[in-house]
Amino acid sequence: MNIQFFKYQGTGNDFIMIDNRTEFFSKNNTKLIKQLCDRRFGIGADGLILLENDKFSDFKMVYYNSDGNESSMCGNGGRCIVAFAKQLNVIHEETTFMAVDGEHYAKISADGTVSLQMKNVEDIKIAADYVFLNTGSPHHITLVEDVKSVPVKEIGSQIRYSDLYGKAGSNVNFVEIISNSLFAVRTYERGVEDETLSCGTGVTAAAIAMNAIGKTTSNEIDVLVEGGQLKVSFQKEGNHYHNVFLIGPATFVFEGTIQSDNF
Repeated sequence: MNIQFFKYQGTGNDFIMIDNRTEFFSKNNTKLIKQLCDRRFGIGADGLILLENDKFSDFKMVYYNSDGNESSMCGNGGRCIVAFAKQLNVIHEETTFMAVDGEHYAKISADGTVSLQMKNVEDIKIAADYVFLNTGSPHHITLVEDVKSVPVKEIGSQIRYSDLYGKAGSNVNFVEIISNSLFAVRTYERGVEDETLSCGTGVTAAAIAMNAIGKTTSNEIDVLVEGGQLKVSFQKEGNHYHNVFLIGPATFVFEGTIQSDNF
């Protein structure tokens, strides 16, 4: 079977996009999804995303990590699927769509910048040497002095598989303070089991965590990632963060077809 796919990236976090409104693609074929994401023997991507019909919103987003397993919310993937939906003429400038963590609102500008509303955050664990919160995916946040020198894969995997988070694990983010409203972040992603050039839910978690522990007084925070720059904005009432938006580019790379029988 030939599979038509579209490749998108958001600050270097790249995804295979498939229009699955006819439900032709098998969502239970973990092996196929993993092989399609393989950078040597497949198309290559950090994850695979299906765009499907939804009864109550413009479309549904179904996200898989590169290990082939369906996963929690992906912020950059959410921004990319909005751009993909516009390319398919499913939406125009604004949309509401369904993801694994609920409904999301988003808007896309003429230059391809996507502003994606993330879930509200209330439950934040502040420990002596880390912060933990869930922004659609679970994130461990650690402050470092020089983020460039951190062995992200080595330390990230140790924390991800530690007893602290059990079998489910957590994404792990290392954050360097640049200024009151600018931070640098590197992320180890579970499911990819490596550092990615950018993680949308991780960037969102890092920005909120820095505000929660008093490292910034701003509610508009720029975040440098290995693949570019993103912005996080939010409103805060007590310990409650709402109207949380992840803002940045979502870029179409190429499209093609691949024969699944070759796998």
